[in-house]
Amino acid sequence: MTVEGAGAAARLRRWLTAVGVTGPSMAPTLRHGDAVLVRRGGRSVRPGDVVVAVFRTRPELLVVKRAVRRQDGGWWVRGDNEFVTDDSRAYGVADVLGRVVCRYWPRPGRLPRDPL
Repeated sequence: MTVEGAGAAARLRRWLTAVGVTGPSMAPTLRHGDAVLVRRGGRSVRPGDVVVAVFRTRPELLVVKRAVRRQDGGWWVRGDNEFVTDDSRAYGVADVLGRVVCRYWPRPGRLPRDPL
């Protein structure tokens, strides 16, 4: 699932940023058109957190994925939709830019720590 909007990485310089998401890779947790709040800083990322990250092999691609484990100074990340493999299985280790703290549109709420 990618983050919408040109300059999305630049917008993540704020400590709390609203972003729109596209694509099916995090379904059913997040769906195309959902809007989430992303926080930089705060508590450190833990396995199971939904994060915004950039793959080292695809620095132009900003994605929303679930953090799985620390690896090679970054994170191994995966989507919740097992049928979509646009995650670390395809692109390797990612650097986390922020942690998704909640979805505010269209179904407000916190995100589960485990895939549904």
